[in-house]
Amino acid sequence: MYEKFYGLSQSPFRMSPDPAFYYATARHNEALANLTYGVLMQKGFIVLTGEVGTGKTLLVRCLLDTLHRSRVAHAYIFNPLVSADDLLRMILTDFGIRDVKSTRAEMLQQFNEYLIEVYRRGGVTALVIDEAHLLAPILLEEIRLMTNIETSQHKLLQIVLVGQPELDESLDSPELRQVKQRVALRYSLEPLTDMEVRGYIDRRLEVAGAPGRALQIFPPPTLARILHYSHGIPRLVNTICDGALVNGYGRKAKVIAPAMVEEVATDLRLSYKNTAAKMTGTPTSGKRGEDDLSRKMLVKTLLRLARLLEPGQEEKSRGVAG
Repeated sequence: MYEKFYGLSQSPFRMSPDPAFYYATARHNEALANLTYGVLMQKGFIVLTGEVGTGKTLLVRCLLDTLHRSRVAHAYIFNPLVSADDLLRMILTDFGIRDVKSTRAEMLQQFNEYLIEVYRRGGVTALVIDEAHLLAPILLEEIRLMTNIETSQHKLLQIVLVGQPELDESLDSPELRQVKQRVALRYSLEPLTDMEVRGYIDRRLEVAGAPGRALQIFPPPTLARILHYSHGIPRLVNTICDGALVNGYGRKAKVIAPAMVEEVATDLRLSYKNTAAKMTGTPTSGKRGEDDLSRKMLVKTLLRLARLLEPGQEEKSRGVAG
């Protein structure tokens, strides 16, 4: 809608996880390298976790592109809220196995034969499960059993689990200790730093046809408001910037003013307190400076108490009170 007005060839802040918009921060590069290395070196279990909107699915898309170029046989499951039998059926179908059998025993036999055939051809097989924090413990245990097919040197199935921090909590539970012991590589994504958010916006605009124009469209005061409300969460950066560009287009403003970002944040209810708590899991105080004020009051109270406990002070205190 606003692309032509701002000289863009496409929408720079769309939500779809397009690898063309991948912004290579040090942590994202390290995470992608860990995922790729874990699969190609046949490490078995690899786990990637991160808060909502930190770019996990985009990393998965980049990984799938790499696996495709490397001719790695792979299946991608993005909705694991199914039964054990349905999950196995989905996996077989995504691997391209035809005429999937009806019983569980037959499906497992098909899967075993497929893994052995790929191995005999000198290939690697990978299963990537997104939203893995939704997997019930019984399904995680079923997935662990899939890795039992192995040679003396390699696992025949490489499993990549990608999910929110709840996945870490599940894997750390006593009932899943056998799954946890199978994990060879584990990585966690963090929100972007302020400098990375600036680079992220610039990268998006560059891919969309406006290289070097980030500060022209989003000047420093506006950028400061984006940083304030996004907390480094890429998905929130996209939402805020896209909404601000829509507002700017409606007002025929080539430069996005801070007030436009404030308006978007208000409409989306992205208050500082709520956004920080919900998107990053970090508790925040109700009022700015409230914690500092509480500390000062506590210190004053302790000092008064200390003076009262000094020898001779109790009598003086009574005299004054009387």
